[in-house]
Amino acid sequence: MRNNYVSAIIVAAGNSSRMGGKISKQFISLNEKTVIEHTLSAFQNCNLVNEIVVVAREQDIGKIKLIVKNNYFNKVFKIVTGGNTRGESVSNGINASSDSTNFFAIHDGARPLVLNKDIENVINRAFEIKSTTLGVMVKDTIKITDDKNLVVNTPDRADLRSIQTPQVFEKELYISALKKAKEEGKYFTDDCQLIENFGKAVEVVIGSESNIKLTTPFDVIMAQSILKAREQGEEV
Repeated sequence: MRNNYVSAIIVAAGNSSRMGGKISKQFISLNEKTVIEHTLSAFQNCNLVNEIVVVAREQDIGKIKLIVKNNYFNKVFKIVTGGNTRGESVSNGINASSDSTNFFAIHDGARPLVLNKDIENVINRAFEIKSTTLGVMVKDTIKITDDKNLVVNTPDRADLRSIQTPQVFEKELYISALKKAKEEGKYFTDDCQLIENFGKAVEVVIGSESNIKLTTPFDVIMAQSILKAREQGEEV
């Protein structure tokens, strides 16, 4: 059995439009470290991750290179420019990974609070079944509405999961699924959808509710509170 070589693809190429402000959300300060520093630290410190590829906006690459150098993030293999869509950005990252790679762990750069144990759990499970994602149980009641915003259905909450990242896929499976989607002219905002479209199942590995994605200013307040709780020894 060959050794598994994991390339973490950190997607940090969004335009941060919903966050507001003049800087990329990757450089927002959380407890004296930038968002991207927290994210890269999580994967740098994970023993199952062999290399890191960062996908960023062209204007952010210089800053990220400096952050990598100052923090001695020696697993960072390459920093590449993102595309016009998330899918293009992920493809750019995958194409920049080393030839040794046989698993991709695709993660949002704006999820800086992911725990080491959750990264390990989702990767280890992918080694067994080839395609996994972190996710959590849905607590709220979800309603499906029509174009007039009228409720038409209420799905069973027990069957719903809020999907997070990293999402981990065996290389050959992911490349094949990506090729099929391109041939069909389909574009997805979630990498699991690529695998679903290919006819394969993705297992949800239950993670932590603290693995939030920073999208709006409110999320930053939440992230700061979570980090403060962790500093006080709380397991969140």
